[in-house]
Amino acid sequence: MTWRRFLRQNPYLFALLLLIGLIAINASIQSNFFSLRAINGNFRVLLPLMILAVGQSLVIIGGGIDLSVGAMVSLVNAILVTLIVPESGAGGVVLALLVGCSAGMLAGAFNGLCVAYLRLQPIVTTYATSFIFSGLALLILPRPGGQLPRALTRFYRSTPLEIPLGVYVIIVLLLLWALVRSSRFGQYLFATGSNADAAYTSGIPTALVKFSTYVGAGLLSAFAAFALTLGIGSGNPRIGDAMTLDSIVAVVLGGTRLSGGQGGIAGTIIGVAILGIIRSLISFANVPTWYQTLVNATIIVLALAGPGLWRLIRGRV
Repeated sequence: MTWRRFLRQNPYLFALLLLIGLIAINASIQSNFFSLRAINGNFRVLLPLMILAVGQSLVIIGGGIDLSVGAMVSLVNAILVTLIVPESGAGGVVLALLVGCSAGMLAGAFNGLCVAYLRLQPIVTTYATSFIFSGLALLILPRPGGQLPRALTRFYRSTPLEIPLGVYVIIVLLLLWALVRSSRFGQYLFATGSNADAAYTSGIPTALVKFSTYVGAGLLSAFAAFALTLGIGSGNPRIGDAMTLDSIVAVVLGGTRLSGGQGGIAGTIIGVAILGIIRSLISFANVPTWYQTLVNATIIVLALAGPGLWRLIRGRV
């Protein structure tokens, strides 16, 4: 096996090495970094973005991109804190979760309809729909507020068997991805992302594949909103705005190509962890927080320009 082939089959290798280095640096600065309380807190903070970035990965691997995932999180967050009140019982909570899932899937289906079947540009379409979803969130919850039952927030902070709840969620996501990757849909997904026209001539229903990725991203956006809402215990109609860029950066850091057809969610999860540790280092170093935005933007620019720069360098050499 050549080195190039090995890297193609394991695109998250560089991200994993970077994560190990950052963990070592952060552990040397933060003495209690490996304590159960600190680990649980870190997983609790990073889990919403991990779930959201997994949905973004599906869309990008399929050859698209979704700039509305953060707005979907805001929309579902507004729905949850409106339907769930401190006195809500189990039935009311379940109903609110079902409504949130339905809203996320409907929002994703609307994106998928526009991109896959109406053949609109993914960037322009999802950028436009992000304003629609944000407007709906503001309509439902005009100002920050709401309060969840304490039993729900305590559940999210729990550590069953001395293991953070987020670890179980990540394991479930990886197992589901393994099933998808080995299925016919997984083959269709990568083929569509690599070359949609060639996949279509081979008999692959590329429109349906792309549509399903947006629906999946919408559902995972709803799950991310669940985790975020349980973590903060209240609502904010603009809470997901900053998460869209972070989800794309995490996908790129994890080795998934923005052009589609290559990648996986393991690297995406590692990418989210890298962003979290970078943010922690910036906080400990008392560096202005806007540097985080600068780092995110730089990563995306390098990811877009990287292939062209590499071809230019090889041509000159």
